[in-house]
Amino acid sequence: MSYQELVKKSIKELKEQLAELKAELFSLRFKNATRQLQSTHKIDSVKKDIARVLTAINKKQAEGEQE
Repeated sequence: MSYQELVKKSIKELKEQLAELKAELFSLRFKNATRQLQSTHKIDSVKKDIARVLTAINKKQAEGEQE
């Protein structure tokens, strides 16, 4: 997911995507703790995606866009 794609979405869509990513991160962390996760790099990529979404939300809010 690129930042350019995120900027085109509305704040409501971004918040929905943020909730999905946080749920995915929770699931990945749980699998990692129980040693069921084979590729631990997925945790880092999901965390970076969450940061991108939060950055897009904050930028839109600073510009004054409403939900």
